[in-house]
Amino acid sequence: MSDHVIAISGLVLVFAIATFTSVHMGALAIVAAFVIGSGFVGQSADDIFGGFPGDLFVVLVGVTFLFAIAKNNGTVGWLVDSATRAVGGRIALIPWVMFLVTAVLTASGAVVPAAVGIIAPIGMGFCTRYRINPVLMGLLIINGASAGGFSPISIFGSITNGVVERNELDGNPTLLFLSSFFFNVVLSLVLFFLFGGRSLMGRRAEDESPKGSPGKPSSAEEDEGGSLVTAGAPAGSGDEPAPGGAGGTGPAAAKGGGAPAPVTAPAPAGAGGTEVAAGEEAVQLTGIRILTLVGLVGMVVGSLFFDLDPGLMALTVGVVLTLVNPASAKGAVDACAWSTVLLVCGIVTFVTMMENMGTIDWLGKGVASINAPLLGALLICLIGAVVSAFASTTGILGALIPLAVPFLQGGHVGAVGMIIALAISSSVVDSSPFSTSGALVTANAPEEQRDTVFRRLMVWGFSMVAIAPPVTWLFFVVPGWL
Repeated sequence: MSDHVIAISGLVLVFAIATFTSVHMGALAIVAAFVIGSGFVGQSADDIFGGFPGDLFVVLVGVTFLFAIAKNNGTVGWLVDSATRAVGGRIALIPWVMFLVTAVLTASGAVVPAAVGIIAPIGMGFCTRYRINPVLMGLLIINGASAGGFSPISIFGSITNGVVERNELDGNPTLLFLSSFFFNVVLSLVLFFLFGGRSLMGRRAEDESPKGSPGKPSSAEEDEGGSLVTAGAPAGSGDEPAPGGAGGTGPAAAKGGGAPAPVTAPAPAGAGGTEVAAGEEAVQLTGIRILTLVGLVGMVVGSLFFDLDPGLMALTVGVVLTLVNPASAKGAVDACAWSTVLLVCGIVTFVTMMENMGTIDWLGKGVASINAPLLGALLICLIGAVVSAFASTTGILGALIPLAVPFLQGGHVGAVGMIIALAISSSVVDSSPFSTSGALVTANAPEEQRDTVFRRLMVWGFSMVAIAPPVTWLFFVVPGWL
């Protein structure tokens, strides 16, 4: 049995064990990387640790830490109230505003994790206040990032168009951007109605009367999916028991060795309160809130114009805010979704080991050698979707397009259509909670619903793995019109 087959079998085994036992999936993935890397591939501990996504770790921890502080000092509440007034209080429009804002950020050049990391915590603030399904909000934010991600000046677009140009293939940057944008718009329309958007239509913010704190639903409020939300229990928890480690963020994960559930800090004195009642204090700007807003704007500017790491920037802003107002940082470190961090970083470590040992290239070259070009095109799109659901979309775009060059140059498959299909297939799966975008949404979801959000994002993400490649292949590749 080859090393590549062993690695693929190991990944499948990790998911199987974590699904049916209480072992934390992230911890199991790191152990699997150690066993396979050391025992079968001859990798050293340094090689294995080299695959640990330090940048992703810092992004997840930095962003959740910063927005825990912003929530404590009332800045998130102020942003929620301001955005609600901007759409005239129409709650159904709020997820679409988040979609468009994220799309504008990525289309302007922001890296996808930075855009999602900035917008997701704000979007989740609306969910807790206006009873919007956090899965709906999270998916529209992620899809917005993908929609703008292939503009000619964006990161994804620049990489894809650069690879096409270097390999002297036919390309159409404008069509690539428009195709990705409209695909994500249509996809978002589908999920809008699938995840409770219909119940938001006609509702207005002034008609809402949240009970208790906006961040915690009352004991018998109905969520947008139609199930009851009980305070302290995730929606659907009555009929969806957390699989042992498959969610990796709930009680089962903690039982299997994950981190304890995050603790929400009480309202710090003088910080504006942990969560501010609608229409009252949150609409007022205080000194610490202005400073927090300046920090958030600095994150956007740094990501767009200076290529600064969003995680390091978030930690920097968080530390500065802590020094200025220590009370607002109380409980912020505990609010970081440590179980989610371990889960995502563990899986990415294993997949990186597979990339380093050449398993991904081995799969791609095997597909490229198939004599049936249309079948090869479909399989490459499928590989791009599967791997991108766990690893870097940027890396996949840069690696798989060159592998498709041989039969693209032969003229049997249209280069433009193939590139568009691969780009969309590799990006819409970012909704997987194992990708950076999906992990950020999961980490910033309301604590009592985090496990449910993880499971539903996992189902949706893997649905996209199965659906996006054949759909884009049928529309962009098979007709041969591109």
